[in-house]
Order: sequence, then C-alpha cells, then structure tokens
Amino acid sequence: MIRNPILPGFNPDPSIVRVGEDYYIATSTFEWFPGVQIHHSRDLVHWRLLTRPLIRASQLNMLGDPDSCGIWAPCLTYADGLFWLIYTDVKRYGRTTVGGASGASLRDFHNYLVTCPTIDGAWSDPVYLHSSGFDPSLFHDADGRKYLVNQLWDYRPSRNRFNGIVLQEYSVTERRLIGHPENIFAGTALGLTEAPHLYRRDGYYYLLTAEGGTAWGHAVTMARSRSLSGPYELHPDGPILSSRHRPDVELQRAGHADLVETPHGETYMVYLCGRPLRNRGRCTLGRETAIQPMVWSTDGWLRTTDGQGLAQTTAPAPTGLIPHVFTVPPTREDFDDASPQLPLAFQWLRSPYPDELFSLTARPGHLRLFGRESIGSPFRQSLVARRQQAHCYSASTVIAFEPQHYQQSAGLVCYYNSAKFHYLYVSHDETLGKHLRVMSCLPDSPQTDSFTPPIAIPPGTRLELRVEVDHERLLFAYRVEGRDTAWQWLPQQFDASILSDEAAAPGSPNFTGAFVGVACQDTSGTALPADFDWFEYRERPFVADPAKV
Repeated sequence: MIRNPILPGFNPDPSIVRVGEDYYIATSTFEWFPGVQIHHSRDLVHWRLLTRPLIRASQLNMLGDPDSCGIWAPCLTYADGLFWLIYTDVKRYGRTTVGGASGASLRDFHNYLVTCPTIDGAWSDPVYLHSSGFDPSLFHDADGRKYLVNQLWDYRPSRNRFNGIVLQEYSVTERRLIGHPENIFAGTALGLTEAPHLYRRDGYYYLLTAEGGTAWGHAVTMARSRSLSGPYELHPDGPILSSRHRPDVELQRAGHADLVETPHGETYMVYLCGRPLRNRGRCTLGRETAIQPMVWSTDGWLRTTDGQGLAQTTAPAPTGLIPHVFTVPPTREDFDDASPQLPLAFQWLRSPYPDELFSLTARPGHLRLFGRESIGSPFRQSLVARRQQAHCYSASTVIAFEPQHYQQSAGLVCYYNSAKFHYLYVSHDETLGKHLRVMSCLPDSPQTDSFTPPIAIPPGTRLELRVEVDHERLLFAYRVEGRDTAWQWLPQQFDASILSDEAAAPGSPNFTGAFVGVACQDTSGTALPADFDWFEYRERPFVADPAKV
C-alpha cells in the first residue's frame, strides 16, 4: 500500500521517469544548493533520496537569487541512453510596480538542459535554452524529434501573466532550440496555466498542465490533440485532480502532475500537495509529493480510479512489483566520516562555493561553519540545514563557539527564508559577555523582528541546543556541558506556523518549506568559526510536555 505523501517535507513540482525497473522523481530545490533533488524507488511505495545533480558553479550559481527563486520545476526524462534534466534558474520574481494586475511584473527565468548516462553520475555542463517563461519540459516524440514546452510569461500591465503553453523543437545536433515557438494552449478558465508535460498515446498527444495557482485553488488539467501543435480539446470533466472544492481532504493544494507507466501497463500520477496545520491552516512542511494510480477510460481520457478526482492519502501499489525497502537514514549525524561531503539530507543556501561556508575536515569529527554574512543574506550565508518532514519532531546539536563581539553569532535555527525564522544563537555583549537568546523574524507581526532577553553563558564551554516542534508550537532549550544535567527551557513559546508558504503578504514568492539546522554569522568580516560536534533530528508523535521527551 502506498501512503501519501511519498516524499514528505519540501519536495514540490515532481517529475517522474521509469528506466527499466527503477523509478526516479526530480523535485524543485529553489534557493537551496545543490540543485534538484532526485529520489529513487523500485516499487513506488518506498523512496530514498539518491542524488542532487547540479553541484558545480558552471551548472548553477544562485548567489543573489531572491527567496523562493533559483531552481523551479525540473523535468527528468530518459531517451537515447541518456537522462535529460531541464531546469529553470529564476533570477528575479518581479513584484509589480503598481498594485494588482494593472502593473508590470518583470521576471527573469533562464532555462537549461543537462544530461548524464547515469542518474547519479557527473552531469554535463548546461545548454542554455531560453528565458521566455518557466516550467520547461522536454518531450521525446516517437520519430526521435524532441520538443520543449513551457509556460509563457507576459510581464505587460493588464495582460494575462500566464500567457499559454509554447512549443519549440530542440535540435540535439545543434544543441539549441530551432524554428519558432508556437503557443499551443491558452489554458482554461481556471487560469495560471503552467507545468506542461506532453505524452503520446493511441494516436493522441496529451497535454497535462497545472492551473489555479499553487495554493488552495490548485488543479491538474488535461487536453489532447491529434496534432502536436494543436488545436487541443479539453478534458470533458474539467480538472482531473484537485482539492480546490474539498476542504475536508487531507492532501490540499493538489496539482503540478506528471505520469509514469509501470511494466504492467498501469498509469500512476505524481503531484504536489500540502498538509496544512489544523489549527492554523498553514503548510509548514511545504509542498510535498504524492502518487496514485489513474485509469484510461473507454473514451480515451484519464481519470482517478474512483472517478472523483481527489487526492488520496493511501493508494494501491502496482501489480507484480516486489517491495523494495531502503535503509532508514540515521537520526544522528556525528560528522565522523572522513568524507568532506555533507550527509545527503543537508543543504545550504545559494552558493556553489561551499568551502567558503563550511568544512568537515578543518576540525575532524565536527561540522565547522565559517562566520559569513547576516542570516537571510542572499549571497554568502553560512547556514546548513535539513528539511522538516513531519509536523512533530525533536532536533538538537552541540556547539563550540567563543564570540568576542556582538557581530559574531552561531546556533540552532528553524528557517523558512530571510523573512521567516526562529534562531537560538550564541553571541557576545560588552556588558554581559557570552550569552544565548532567540531572534525571530515574524512576517505576520507589526514588529517583524523579535528578541528574547539574553541568558549569560560561561565562556570556554560547549553548549547543547535543542528545539521541540509540535504542529505550531515551537520550544527551545539548552544546557551547558559540565554544568547542567537537566535541560534549561526558555519560557517563551514560538509560533512554528510562520515557517510556511501561507505566512506572507499576498503575491510574494513563498514556495519552499521549513528547515532546521545550524548557522554562523560574522558581519565584522573576520570569519570566526563555530564547530558542531553532532546534529540530531528525530520525528515523533505529538507530546503535550516536550520536557518529557
């Protein structure tokens, strides 16, 4: 039995491909580096994070990319003995100069192609495609020709920003797009038409799109044509999957889908979804990935197995596939591996130059962060974190850090973006000396920054830091090594629900999810390091009193 979401936590915009008996899903990573997550399965039930292909500055450099820009909606396909990965690097989201649709909305979307003969090998340097819009997808036709489809962006005032789906041929020999783009699909009345994927079946070209926006009105729509360039007729039922009119459904925001066929001819659809907090209606886990079987009806149209068009929390596994369970990743990382690479669960922000930010070899057995720019900087920020993948979890670490100035800070952070975080950090004050406090950045408060009173910490001591999250409740604790046996709890309760897409001004880019990790700043420019001996993340059921965990 499949239990959704199959990829919990921030894993949006899934693109799926089967090669032999192996299934791979690529998802968006936005400003987090390395770029694009690829998960692997052999039974569509059990999944493991396998690789992130965009690892070099020649492939991806997001320094300066705004929050929720960077890598949008990768498309992963396989043909001619190669994996093909299409992706967008968004450089500007483009707030309107005048309120509402009457103003211009200037955005920069650069679309690229990389290839590799193996899914976890060294991927090629990119081929630049174009910058006309986002959500590019590569279609390999039966005659060997290849076509790119993408959403077309219209920045002009009072125009439809989502100006249809355009098609253009890609030449493998010339390594560029050829011919002229054709607008093949204007979309439906739902609007916000994006996320196109093309398929060929029984003499038809099927075009799958997302519409309604990636929030509560999200939907999967389908159209088909006998000709690749159209005209395309709409599915007679309207959206083939959506939660837009069903607030009772657990998986909300369902949309942005892709299809895969099993060796036995069964069709499954992956799509993004969100699980809102019941008390707050916010999706702290971000947009996640789910999957369920679909059926082709006698009229040649695709539908859910029960015909209701709803996202399912459970779904039957494919026929004849032997369960393939992967080893569960450890809850604790001791950083004792001799490898200079971070454990796969962790990422950092934007920079293709990780040696400037952190090291696993400078102090063996520790993750060393070099103090860089302020927390939230879109350039060189020393922050290493992993996804929050459950509504209730415990996380902790131990830090060795001796700041000498108030411009030097390091600690444990629950982070969404530069405008939404809770940061338990160690710093220095000329009167108090070494101390601990929480800085919160609050998007829905009249005062957007908030600080707890400082707590004096003895110099020359290591400090354990801990966070307990239960739905929207977030609590911090600490203890001084060699002094405290019991955890010292901060009296404040923090709002974890701000670490979500929904806690934001309307129209601002918020497309990622909550992370928990470690950070270090030195805005004086001396790069004072902080050393973290271990990091632990453990998912658990809700507890009324986290002190008893």
